[in-house]
Amino acid sequence: MKLLLTSGGVTNPSIQSALVQLLGKPIGECRALCIPTAQWGHPMCGPTSVRGFVAAEPDFRHLSGLGWASLGVLELTALPTIGAQRWVPWAREADVLLVDGGDATYLCHWMRESGLADLLPSLPDTVWVGVSAGSMVMTPRIGTYFVEWTSAPDDRTLGVVDFSIFPHLDAFPTNTLADAQRWAAEIGGPAYAIDEQTAIKVVDGSVEVISEGKWTKFG
Repeated sequence: MKLLLTSGGVTNPSIQSALVQLLGKPIGECRALCIPTAQWGHPMCGPTSVRGFVAAEPDFRHLSGLGWASLGVLELTALPTIGAQRWVPWAREADVLLVDGGDATYLCHWMRESGLADLLPSLPDTVWVGVSAGSMVMTPRIGTYFVEWTSAPDDRTLGVVDFSIFPHLDAFPTNTLADAQRWAAEIGGPAYAIDEQTAIKVVDGSVEVISEGKWTKFG
C-alpha cells in the first residue's frame, strides 16, 4: 500500500502532485472509498461531521471533495456483520482509501476487528490518504496526549511505519512546537510534527516529507 499521511488533507499543489503521482492517473479517474470510522471515537466528532465528510461538503474539499470519479463509504464498524465476501471486493476495487480523523486508537481497533488491517498488505497499488488520526493509525504509537477514546487500552496503533506523527502543528493553542517537543519526549522514537500544509509520503519503506508549510523531525 502507498501512504500519503497528512494533517489536514490535500491542501496545496505540492501534496496534490504527490497524490497524483501515487495514484498514477488523474484524481477525476479514480474510485475512492471514505472511511469515517475514527470520528465515532472522538468527542468532538459526530453525525454532522461524518455527513460532511461522506457528502464531500465544502469543509472536506481537501479530501472527499477533490473531484473523484466515484465516492463510496466503507464504515468499518459494519464490516464484521456482513462478511468479507461482500466488503473485500469493494476495497480491492478502490484506487484510494480516504481515511478521516477522529481517534486513532478507535480506528485501530476497528481496522483489526473488521479485517481491514490484515487486508492492507495485499493492496500494493492502493493509496491510503490519511487525515490526522487517519494518518496516525499507521504509526506505532500516538502518545497519551492524543488518546480520546475512553476504552483504549493504551496509545499503540498499527505500526505500519516506524515513526509517529504529531498533527495540526500550530493549528490549535495546544498544538505548538513546545507541545510537540513534550509529546516527542514521551514517544521516545522517531517522530514528525506536521502542519496543515505538510504530508508524509511512504512507498516501499521510503519516506519523503512534502510541505509548503512547517514541520519538524524528532529522534
